[in-house]
Amino acid sequence: MRKETFLICLFISVFLLKTSKVNAQNLAATFGKTLLMENVLSGKLKKAKPAKWYQVNTEADTWKVDGDILKCTGLPIGVIRSEKEYENFIMHIEWSHQKPGGNSGTFVWSKAQPGENRLPDGVEVQMLDLEWVKLNTRNGKVPPVAYVNGELFGVGGVEITPENPRGKRSMSRENRVLGKKEWNTYDVVCVDGNIKLSVNGKFVNGITNSSQRKGYICLEAEGSEIHFRNIQIIELD
Repeated sequence: MRKETFLICLFISVFLLKTSKVNAQNLAATFGKTLLMENVLSGKLKKAKPAKWYQVNTEADTWKVDGDILKCTGLPIGVIRSEKEYENFIMHIEWSHQKPGGNSGTFVWSKAQPGENRLPDGVEVQMLDLEWVKLNTRNGKVPPVAYVNGELFGVGGVEITPENPRGKRSMSRENRVLGKKEWNTYDVVCVDGNIKLSVNGKFVNGITNSSQRKGYICLEAEGSEIHFRNIQIIELD
């Protein structure tokens, strides 16, 4: 290869890499609120700031703010991430699958860097529609219903200690998830590598000893339309 041709190819490669990186950091949606616990305790709720979500590897039309609802088409598979990284925080999030067997979730303490399957590392807080197990029966074998009830598990090399083990995952002690087009409420408390999950008003799951305990919060698109509302991130000291 001639030197001039090599330099041109190198320039194009660097340009595309930088452009891809810039595009990946585009603002995808402004939705929800962020605030400090001290402001919550002092009643200064007006100090809450809009939550900003940045593109990682989905498309501009994957996410749409429609009034009080953040709508996700589910395609392409991927995530958006929070504006900043969090270590100790509480997240309130409400979600509703729009189709039978819908699949989604939120990742906490994530580097927000997609892996081979387009999803990042971190601890995943599973959000599955109740009909997922029926629609994913293989060779007459139905997946465990525990899978759809708000499981917690490490992904991308992140290790955790499950509170209520199902293999390396932690499953909820009680099924409290509601079906498609109904709203589910998750309260996710993340402190010092430990997580407690409340599903529709009751704490039913948790993990300890996460090997990764600081990072971005990600919202997941995984093939099916899902809606989010009332996202609040409370940062703890």
